Amino acid sequence: MFKKKERTTSTVDPTSQDKNGSDYIVQIDDVHKSYVMGKEAVPALRGVTINVQRGEILCLMGPSGSGKTTLLNIIGGLDSPSRGHVIVDGQNIIALSEEKLARLRLRKMGFVFQNFNLLSSFTALENVQVPMVLVGQRNPKRAQELLRLVGLGDRMGHYPSELSGGQQQRVAIARAMANDPPVLIGDEMTGDLDTQTSFEIMNLLVKLNKERGTTIVFVTHDPRMSTFAGRVIVMRDGKLAEENMAGAPSNI
Repeated sequence: MFKKKERTTSTVDPTSQDKNGSDYIVQIDDVHKSYVMGKEAVPALRGVTINVQRGEILCLMGPSGSGKTTLLNIIGGLDSPSRGHVIVDGQNIIALSEEKLARLRLRKMGFVFQNFNLLSSFTALENVQVPMVLVGQRNPKRAQELLRLVGLGDRMGHYPSELSGGQQQRVAIARAMANDPPVLIGDEMTGDLDTQTSFEIMNLLVKLNKERGTTIVFVTHDPRMSTFAGRVIVMRDGKLAEENMAGAPSNI
């Protein structure tokens, strides 16, 4: 049985720190989100408050429709809340224009998805360079370094169709780290991978976290993958239902 930790309910303060002096890189305060379906507003999030420490690995779990992916998208600036506050690395992302929000995503966040989202006509090396090009920095040496870091130093010239699923996900992780973002966001990153490859991918993310201090927030349905996180939050019906430290929750 895992020890539960009380959730923070204080108002968001970009300068706030935890009791150990580590600042919060992501602060979510009383966030609500509803989607209009027909003539009705369907709530996806119902007053969620979370503080994520810099350098933390946080896992979000819960049944389908619990709001975990919606929350992940709001943290990543891919969706906006109906109400509440979202601070990422000291910036109120809700107040940003679309242009400034896009720039923040490129520089402050890396995204890794279940289906890889690689460009099929680009090599592994070219895929990793895409985020760099978008911020006006062409740095093939860094892209090469990242591919070597994820174990693909001998696959740089290969196209996605020439790579296994695990190798494609490694390319996606290298691409997510291209601009050295402080936050990496993952949505079912191992959902389409076999067990051994899934563990290899998660071990790689832990390595990135330890060596580069990257904060990682990810969603998974697999309790085995949640054991790689320092904290696991279970969501139900758009709310935080359970919080556990260092390992999978006792029940999903």
